[in-house]
Amino acid sequence: MNKFSWYDAKSVEEAVAQANSTVSEAMDKHDENAVVYKSGGIDLLDLMKEGLVKPKQIVNVRNIAGLDQISYDKKTGLRIGANVTLAQMERSTEIKDLYYALHQASAKAATPNLRNVASLGGNLAQRTRCWYYRSIDYDCFRKGSGTCYARTGENEYHAVIKNGACASVHSSSISTALLAFNASIEIKGTNGTKVVHMDDFFVLPGDDSRKETILATNELITAVIIPPPGKKTVSYYIKQGARESHDWPLADVAVVMDVSGTTCKDAVVVLGAAAPVPIKSKAAAEAMIGQTISESTASSAGEASMKNATPLAKNAYKVPIFKSIVKRAIMATV
Repeated sequence: MNKFSWYDAKSVEEAVAQANSTVSEAMDKHDENAVVYKSGGIDLLDLMKEGLVKPKQIVNVRNIAGLDQISYDKKTGLRIGANVTLAQMERSTEIKDLYYALHQASAKAATPNLRNVASLGGNLAQRTRCWYYRSIDYDCFRKGSGTCYARTGENEYHAVIKNGACASVHSSSISTALLAFNASIEIKGTNGTKVVHMDDFFVLPGDDSRKETILATNELITAVIIPPPGKKTVSYYIKQGARESHDWPLADVAVVMDVSGTTCKDAVVVLGAAAPVPIKSKAAAEAMIGQTISESTASSAGEASMKNATPLAKNAYKVPIFKSIVKRAIMATV
């Protein structure tokens, strides 16, 4: 692990200013990875130990007041600070009562010990867990080489959709539920604050092989904002791992529907661990909208969710898993 300096920021503005100062100085030396933010530090520590990130400075944002709060307003919806831990989200009564799929995703992420430390902002900004990317022995597509070793190598845990350029999958199961609730990300940078819909937050490797989100080096996630649910909104989340406890998902799905009785009026179906980014399945949603929620329609939605799947040599088993858990999640809402 390389030597680095530590800066303990007391405010968002101070953190961004410090990061920008370090980046500006480093860019004169063509060093793009000179500074990183740290909240929980779960993924950052792994990346540093693996030699994939070698910052000159770490800006600690963990102690910034106000970023560890959850608040709900009937008009504006739910606001979750970037330093809120996954354990806080799991315990939140507002999340459990109004955004049940997000509560489930929070409760099933990682281990209890990690949930007590891992922050929401860090969870969304984490890098892929693809073993080729994580190994210093492979200069893979995600590192800018143009070669995805997973496509012809060990790919049993990899993407089955949009896997042409890179077969990695995004590691955040929290983002699966957030995207289903049409969440937005609040980001602070040197040019002020911007709010970006989650549809536009993640970056496909074919668009930029070195980035998984739109975040610039000196930009900081400050909050996640979720619109208020409708009076008849129902939701459900399912994570399928190789083992029941504390495993990365082989597949996960979040379903959010507006219903009238047993009829689906609107639907969002999001697939996680299916592609390099969490994705909405428009085909699955369209199979449900205007239909009575039943075994038959839920099964049709499950089939539709995988109509564009292009599985690799060792991960075709994920296709029936996705079909099954989409169906199960829909049926669990009634």
